[in-house]
Amino acid sequence: MRNRYFLLIDALLLASLPLLALSLRYETVDWSAQILRAALLYVGITLPLRLATAYLCGLYRCIWRHASVSELERILYAGAIGGSIGLLVGSVLLTALDLSPVRLPYSALVLDALFTLSALAAPRLVARLRARRRGPGTGRRAIVVGAGSAGQLILRETRLNPKLHINVIAFVDDDPYKQDKLLGNVPIAGTLDNLSSVISRLGADELIIAMPEARGSVVRKVLLAATTAGIHARIMPSLHDLISGRIKVSALRPVEIQDLLRREPIVTDLEAVRALTSSRTVLVTGAGGSIGSELCRQIAALEPAKLIALDHSENQVFEIEGELRKRFPSLTIVPLIADVRDTAHIHAIVNKHRPYAIFHAAAHKHVPLMEGNIAEAITNNILGTRNVVEAALDNETEHLVNISTDKAVRPTSIMGATKRVAEQIVLTAAIGENRKFVSVRFGNVLGSRGSVIPTFLKQIQEGGPVLVTHPEMRRYFMTIPEAVQLVLQAGALGKAAELFVLDMGEPVKIVDLARDLIRLSGLEEGNDIEIVFTGVRPGEKLYEEVLFGGEDVQPTGHPKVLRAVVTHGENRAFVDQVDALIRRALVHSPDDTELRGALRVLVPEFAHEDARTDPRQRAPLRAPAAPRPSLTK
Repeated sequence: MRNRYFLLIDALLLASLPLLALSLRYETVDWSAQILRAALLYVGITLPLRLATAYLCGLYRCIWRHASVSELERILYAGAIGGSIGLLVGSVLLTALDLSPVRLPYSALVLDALFTLSALAAPRLVARLRARRRGPGTGRRAIVVGAGSAGQLILRETRLNPKLHINVIAFVDDDPYKQDKLLGNVPIAGTLDNLSSVISRLGADELIIAMPEARGSVVRKVLLAATTAGIHARIMPSLHDLISGRIKVSALRPVEIQDLLRREPIVTDLEAVRALTSSRTVLVTGAGGSIGSELCRQIAALEPAKLIALDHSENQVFEIEGELRKRFPSLTIVPLIADVRDTAHIHAIVNKHRPYAIFHAAAHKHVPLMEGNIAEAITNNILGTRNVVEAALDNETEHLVNISTDKAVRPTSIMGATKRVAEQIVLTAAIGENRKFVSVRFGNVLGSRGSVIPTFLKQIQEGGPVLVTHPEMRRYFMTIPEAVQLVLQAGALGKAAELFVLDMGEPVKIVDLARDLIRLSGLEEGNDIEIVFTGVRPGEKLYEEVLFGGEDVQPTGHPKVLRAVVTHGENRAFVDQVDALIRRALVHSPDDTELRGALRVLVPEFAHEDARTDPRQRAPLRAPAAPRPSLTK
């Protein structure tokens, strides 16, 4: 109903209800001429004043089918002021101004004040009730998991939006106080532990998880109950998406693998990170990759003066540039196609733009692939890092953050060993020049290109089998946005010659991820699709390590970012050994054994040891001594 109709209804009611109040007071409509004159004057004066009050209180600017407590407050204000106007006019003004020889009865004026509030409230309440009224049992019968404010939002949205075709029949919640209570006239029928019996008893068609920040274990329990009952589960968007306005409450989505790995929300010290990027020139290498592109997104939101997005892939640079220009139209973006292995080009770029901070994310990352392409791994991961670091040194770059990996700890792969050398290069430069150059090490990120999740999804879409290397294979996982948040935080924390590691929680079995994805796809392992174990691939470990060991790690100002203690020892042969290794790789030496041997000299702990050894059963490994503090050739 449009507000102009509410204005018309208000005018009719506010004009007639004072007369009804007088009729009730005198128990007749046969009034004296003086009372009738006073009543008509009363209506003529109070009606425009009350309508003006209703207008000023915003009663004709509200959308009443979505009304809530704030709209109720407006009605109360307008009713209270309108009632007071009636009391003042009827008891004082009419006689004080000699408009009427008689005063209207106080009882009639009080009745009229109550009627004024009712007149303003009743039509709007009817509109609100009409919006939420639905036929019994319409839509899919849904149980909402979580009887808090988020669950109340879901209930309200489903009642106001019939197009959702959802009929909330019950809530479940672990709070004992809420049991057997009603929320929005819907019963709270049990807890998560008896969710399966609630589904069976009430005949639910789907579950809705209304806990935007629920831990992964809770989401997993709900999904298992839904899968067992043969119904679908959907989840409410995150609070970040709701608050930002990008997603509405009604935009329920299927449960995704990220939801099953939820941890406590990561809180970033934005002021510290903003000091690193705001109004500064920032360079991101590998800007088209999974981590690099998310770095660009989060840095762009911190309002840098200029963001340089550098990558070797023109398509990926084109995509991230287009996205950033659309989302941040006022941002100065410099898209560059360049190979970090091109020494002269990298030096020219850094010399031209002189970035305050560099985030170095360009690298080869696929472990089995690099086992057969050793020269590529060395030139990209080692030479590329050295080029970026030396260009930063030559042009007085204040901050450099090198993105590393858990595979650099006790590496059993070429990729891991080359990333360990890259860490040493950064540490050496930081020590020698006293620069805020740091490395940040973390595990796998969900959804990155070529990672396990997209691979499994493709195999499921093709009908299987889902290929898992080993039933005990475990990995640390983070979502891309939360990993990048912590990378930025580590960059802000970095002083000089530091190696940061991200607390990624407990490692997850890869086979459990595969089973979760199969369930999320609505399939059943063994009946619809098979899981096949293929064996550990070259260079892979069963158990990855992010930290060297408890004694080698110190806390920082952020609970999710840890600092690995590095002994600043000297190794004067380091630079020469790196040069020799790069020269061999640049000529594409066909002797992989020679390249492996040269890598092992630089990384003594690099060995193809038993990949099935659980790192928790090994002796703690102290961080290797840092090489000599100079990159001078």
